[in-house]
Amino acid sequence: MAEGGQDQVRTFPALPPAVRGQGFAGTWWGRTWIKALEDTALDGEQLRKGRGQARAGAVGAVSVRPGRITAVVRDGDGTGQRCDVLLTELTDTAWNRFTEMAVDRAGHIAALLDREMPPHLVEDAATAGVELLPGIGDLEPECGCGAWDLCPHTAALCYEVARLLDRDPFVLLLMRGRGERRLLDELQRRSVARAAEATAGVTADDGGRTAGVRADEAFAAGRRLPALPAPPPLPGEPGQPPALDTEDAPAPGIDPDALEFLAADAAARAHRLLAEALAPGYEPQPSEIGLTFDQDAVRIAASVPGPVITGRLAAGTGRQRAELESAVRAWHAGGPAALAVLEGEPAPSPETLDRAAAALAAAWDESDRPRLRAAGKGRWTVVGAEAQLRVGDDGRWWPYRRERGRW
Repeated sequence: MAEGGQDQVRTFPALPPAVRGQGFAGTWWGRTWIKALEDTALDGEQLRKGRGQARAGAVGAVSVRPGRITAVVRDGDGTGQRCDVLLTELTDTAWNRFTEMAVDRAGHIAALLDREMPPHLVEDAATAGVELLPGIGDLEPECGCGAWDLCPHTAALCYEVARLLDRDPFVLLLMRGRGERRLLDELQRRSVARAAEATAGVTADDGGRTAGVRADEAFAAGRRLPALPAPPPLPGEPGQPPALDTEDAPAPGIDPDALEFLAADAAARAHRLLAEALAPGYEPQPSEIGLTFDQDAVRIAASVPGPVITGRLAAGTGRQRAELESAVRAWHAGGPAALAVLEGEPAPSPETLDRAAAALAAAWDESDRPRLRAAGKGRWTVVGAEAQLRVGDDGRWWPYRRERGRW
């Protein structure tokens, strides 16, 4: 039922203990819920104890209704405390604004049906004056233990609710005053009404068929479209990756330092690609997408020099440090193409090799031409010198010299 019935009260069975090393929320809206909790708390020790109780499975079944969540949280000695956390319900006027906004954008309804709450849905709702997610001070705790502020029991309940929100954002909407069935029914009614309004003014031709738009009129209208907006300004620097330094130990096999490094590397690459795309006269260049594991390791070593990174990448790819340093120099010279020539991957076609041999023959006068000896497919070594020329699949030339017994 819509008002005061099952749609307005949902009870979730107790969740199993949380996996150690994993956060309570994986979705951005679940993390926003936790942020509202942690930013409000006056005593960090109460939060720490609450996290421990939630992680240990001390929170019983959770009941959710408009404006309130309730559960019994048990202490280590088995004593249970009834806990409530209050959240202000949205007014009918606010809900009307929300449903009008959602109907205007079909993607919002699709996201909710997929149990997702994308950032643009929340942003559009806020623009309409509807705050879905709680902010600082919006969560009001009440507990049978008599605490006047947030206590370990209500903190444990809030952390457990973050896990529920991860699975189903309709839990948050119910706390704000609308159950899932009622909200979806309202969205459907408004969608049907909006469609009827859109077709009310459509005329029919003499044959009773719906009149359309002439093709030449539609084509002419396209020329009157407004110009595209100016591109956004380039940020001054790449964005900062999230910090992974928490009190929970990482899961086995997870290296937080490596994850933070890779996140920073991805942000730097995105910033560079955006800078190139916004530059005058931009022309798309061959993408670095699709690199092999070994190629990407060389790219990282070339972009972030240092003995620690180089050592780890060399070990991870089975290279000697000197081999990786040579690969980095090739990368600086010509990216993946130069690296392929260094590591012997290219196989120039017979036509490419014929053109290369002809170019070598024409490059010098007969009197000063060096003696060249074929050293493999697409390779010519200068006799009596520590120098070599190589040609790649694309016909480009690459100069090499021998250092410490290596090309």
